[in-house]
Amino acid sequence: MLSVEEALQKILDEVDVLEEETAPILESLGQVLAGDIISDINVPPLDNSAMDGYAVKYRDTIGASEETPKFLDVIDTVMAGSIPGREVVSGTAVRIMTGAPVPEGADSVVQFENTDEAKSKESSSGQPAIRVGILSEAKSGLNIRKAGETISKGATALKKGTVIRAAEIGMMASLGYGKVRVVRRPVVAILSTGDELVEVDKPLPEGKIHDSNAYSIASLVRRYGCVPKMLGIARDNEESLVSKLKQAQGADVLLTTGGVSMGDYDIVKDILDRDGEMVFWKVRVKPGKPLAFGKIKGKEKSIPHLGLPGNSVSCMVSFELFVRPALLKMMGKKNFAKPAVEAILEDDVKNDAGRRIYDRAIIERRNGHYYARLTGPQGSGILSSMSLANGLVVISEDRKTVNKGETVQALMLDWNEEVNI
Repeated sequence: MLSVEEALQKILDEVDVLEEETAPILESLGQVLAGDIISDINVPPLDNSAMDGYAVKYRDTIGASEETPKFLDVIDTVMAGSIPGREVVSGTAVRIMTGAPVPEGADSVVQFENTDEAKSKESSSGQPAIRVGILSEAKSGLNIRKAGETISKGATALKKGTVIRAAEIGMMASLGYGKVRVVRRPVVAILSTGDELVEVDKPLPEGKIHDSNAYSIASLVRRYGCVPKMLGIARDNEESLVSKLKQAQGADVLLTTGGVSMGDYDIVKDILDRDGEMVFWKVRVKPGKPLAFGKIKGKEKSIPHLGLPGNSVSCMVSFELFVRPALLKMMGKKNFAKPAVEAILEDDVKNDAGRRIYDRAIIERRNGHYYARLTGPQGSGILSSMSLANGLVVISEDRKTVNKGETVQALMLDWNEEVNI
């Protein structure tokens, strides 16, 4: 039986980064850049104002205060998107809006709050003043954003391998990129197995259960930026399973749920061992011991296959530990580690299985420390234990008992992999 690390490494060794594709920038969120983004423009293109105010020569403001204003003639107004028509010379000012190009001759922008504009408008029926009083000294460069301050022409704006977030999409948009080359998203085929399963929108006969695994796993696939391809339910016979497996053609990964334990009707691992390659099917972990990994034969290529346990909690925990890192690698990402914190345990935990335990817990931060309390009964079929949890408490296989008050590692389920603790 393999350790968690051994099993994960065998999986990662068998998957590769996928090929590139061109995607609209808005659809590239969470994907990885396949090449550098080089700017062919300055952003911003011109020196512009960071405030609504007056463009002036800063020397004209020396000594200015509320008691002794410096008065300047207002010779023009420039709005964002327009080009200034007048040059600022000594004794003059140009009224300017945020984002507007700074006129020639100006080296500072005094914001409205540091002028007498409000008082001037009150005394002139709201009309723009022809003179403005400056109420504080300015410095050279005050409230001016320089051309190329964000990115200069010819510079590398974003590097290959960058994970695209909202800020990166904004950067690409500012450079005029409508599309971008990225590592494509894996297509993940998801197949549930078992005679006991019923589709969620069908009546539930006695002795049957709704197929929840397909939906929790498909949701995780989407959550990590991949594309789920739901194949439905295969019954516990070879004909049904083989027929459904054919529908996985064209996918990058196949996930099956159920059919990998030691029961008489657990035939998934047997079919895959016959029609593909079985690498392993047991891991020293709880929940999730019956985990199968191998490849199935496709028309053009072999498809990596992970046979997840049928119990709902085992299925989701196995996904987080083993499937998620493989998908991240295929997307071109480098950070596979789940964000983790050190937390003070608020329950006693026993480990009589001799396996690494991942118990579901609620992680809270109080008084500068993280605390972890279990979500209740930890049975592998109690899906509510996952629904209530925001973390997994890790208990090593060599610990038989961990007592309340001890510090443990907790994997944070909902934190992004790019978070550095």
